Order: sequence, then structure tokens, then C-alpha cells
Amino acid sequence: MKTEIDDKLAKTLPRNEVNGNNGIHGWRTTIQELPVLGGGTSPKDSSLAVPFSLPVPPFPRHPEKCGNVEPDPKLLPRDGNPYRTSVTLPMIRRALRGWLYPYVGSRVKAGDFHPIISYLFTESKCNLDCHYCWAYDNRVHGMTEDVARRSIDWLHDTGCRVLALMGGEVLLRPQFAHKVADYAVQKGFWVYVPTNGRLMRPEVIDRLADAGVATFNLAVDSVAERKELPKALQPIRRYFDYLIKKQYVYDFSVFFNINITRINLEDVRQLTEIAHDVGIATDYHLNETPMLEQPHFRHNDGNSTYIAPEDWPQIDAVVDWLIEKNRSGYKMVNSVRRLQEMKAFMRGKLQEWNCRAGQNSIIIRTDGSLAPCFPMYNASKYWGVAGQPCFDSRQLLDMKVNCQPHCFSTLNHNLAYCYDASRAIRWVFKQAARGFHGTTGSFED
Repeated sequence: MKTEIDDKLAKTLPRNEVNGNNGIHGWRTTIQELPVLGGGTSPKDSSLAVPFSLPVPPFPRHPEKCGNVEPDPKLLPRDGNPYRTSVTLPMIRRALRGWLYPYVGSRVKAGDFHPIISYLFTESKCNLDCHYCWAYDNRVHGMTEDVARRSIDWLHDTGCRVLALMGGEVLLRPQFAHKVADYAVQKGFWVYVPTNGRLMRPEVIDRLADAGVATFNLAVDSVAERKELPKALQPIRRYFDYLIKKQYVYDFSVFFNINITRINLEDVRQLTEIAHDVGIATDYHLNETPMLEQPHFRHNDGNSTYIAPEDWPQIDAVVDWLIEKNRSGYKMVNSVRRLQEMKAFMRGKLQEWNCRAGQNSIIIRTDGSLAPCFPMYNASKYWGVAGQPCFDSRQLLDMKVNCQPHCFSTLNHNLAYCYDASRAIRWVFKQAARGFHGTTGSFED
């Protein structure tokens, strides 16, 4: 991974590939390379230190919950509502400790760098090859226990309390994922695990849930597997059914993460209905091409998932259908407003939205180096390492002028929403008045 610094000017690069504009933008960006904040010094060499290891988690911590255990009927949906109607005190405490307290701290402390959520890329490798996905590289080794522990310890010191394990596929090394999740939970983190589900065996679910994982993000793009979109529900249905049942035993939540492409529009509808029937939320993304050059990405040319202008009417119809479902009570991470903005984004009309990347959200790469956000994972700009961040507020602001209109991050959009204090206060009071029942992460004015 390159970290060299130079004084190249920010610029845009035209794309040459067929269908490469994805119906969204016809450019790629390189990052303005500025001197590292505080001078050109190199980070301290941690290779000379004795490497840390992660503790072996005791398992099971909750033997009464492991295996084919039926949930307490009092915790199951009732009165015709498919969604969870009872929220336990541990779930509320975990959410307050993970999200609210760090958010309040970030608003009262001096300075711009107060991470609330960090994406810890424990893996670069993946067991699937989704044709739209450039987020994996099977040549790159996964994170070491030393980097994981040092990163979590540093994040804890910054006040961050939400940790998302990221890949690649984070369950390629299930014992490592269990160690990372358990260590983070024991330090007070709200832990989030995304997965394509292929390696989500019941024993893996039990180990991660026993460790205290708060949310499982199940990435599925189609019902039946297809070559271009192998993240499908049918091959993992047995694991999925077990996951749905055990959420009421261990007090975690589950949601579908669905990428809208030009070839899965009917699947989007079917997966939305399946999620509603089993009482879980959904999160939607509009297919995006890489913001930076990705030399390892094998599907840049002739990619059948890329959205073209002739697909816009069909995409509009799906978005309108999702909005209707959202308003009727289907639980979605995306707000109605955010769904509506998909149409503008698809047409290249989305403008600045106060992105908080590099301020309140960061990524930690497999080698421990930092970047502000996922689209910048392969940027050559040096932003520091875990324990020694070098984010420059001016550089981030200048960079976001170019990249914000071409990014549709749901999480960073929600963070931006929260940094309008009046909106955040109204949302919290609204949820409190409902006893925090049905909270999904969706924000509305």
C-alpha cells in the first residue's frame, strides 16, 4: 500500500471503459497530496515492539443460549406486528454507551477529530466475486492480532465506541473474528458484523452472539445465486433462519444490506418483502463504480451491473416502491428523503451534505494505516496509523468538495444529519416517546 507524499494537485480523470460512468459520474478522482499535518515525520516503527495478541474468549459465556434454543415468547413480535416489539435493558444500555455518549462527547470536546464509528478492515480477501465489488483483494493478508488490539485500544482512548468489522469477508477466519469482537465488546464497544452469510454457520453465529455482537448486516443482492451477484439468500437460507431465531435469544439485531443494480430490480422487491415477513430492517445502496483507480478490479469493462441512463426509469420505479413501503411501516435504515435522493445521485445532481469522514468516522486498513472513508481505502495520501492520526481538517474539506457529490454513504449521511443538533434532539425525543420501540437508524426531518 503506497503512503508516499507529494504535492500533486487534485484532478479528475476521464474513464475509458464501456458503461464505466454507471449512469452516475464519468470521472475518477485522485487525492490532493498535502504534507502530513505536523511535518513530514514518519510514524514510529511499531515493528520493534513486542507484538500484542488477543485474549482467547471464554465460550460459552451464556451456555443457556447456545444451540437450538427457543426464544422467550415475551420477546417475540406480537399483535400482528412482524418486528421486534420488546427492547431489553441491555440493548438500550448498549446503544446509549455505543452511540449516544460518544456523540455527546464529540459535540462538547475541542477539535474536529472525535471518531464515533470506526471500520476495522480485518480482511481483504473474499470468498465470493460480486461483479460490482472492488472492495476485496485476495493478494492481501488479513489483519494481525497485534494490529487489531492496538487499533481497538487506541479507538477506546479516543472515545469511539462503535466498531464495524469489515472486509473482504470478515468470517473467513471465524476464530479471529470471534477474538476481535469479544475483545471490543469487553472494552465497551457496540460491535457490528457484516457478512455475505456463506460462512455463517450456526456455531459461528453462537460464538459471535455470545461475545456480544450488537448487529449482523447480511449482504444479499438476489434471491437465487447468479454469476454476477453471488450474494444470494437461497444458498444461506438455513443459516439465515437460525440467525433470525437467535436474535431474540441473544438480543442482537439483523438487517439486509442490498445493492441496487440494473440486473436485480425484482430481487430488491422480493428481498424487501422477505425482510418484512421475518421482521428485520433493510438498507439500500445504489450501485457505484470506484471513485479511485482500482488496478486489481477485474470487472471494470463491460460490467452488466452498472447503471446506465436507459435504466433510470426502472430504477426510479423501484425507488418509488421502496418509499411507499417505508411510509407504510417497513423498517429501513434509509429515510424517505435519502431514498428520494437516490434519483438525484443517479443523475449526478447530489450536492454537498456535510460528510463527517475523517472527523467522526474513519477506516483502519488491514496494516493499521488510516483513511477517512471506504472510497479512499486505496488512496496514496498518508492519513496516519492507528495511534498516530494525521487528518488535516483543511485537506479533508478541500477533498470533499470533489468527492461528496459522487458518494452515497448511508452511514456518513446519518452522521451528517446528527451534526445538526436540533434534528438529533428531535429524533431522540421522538424515539423516547415511543419507548425506543422500532428504532432502525432511519432519520427524518
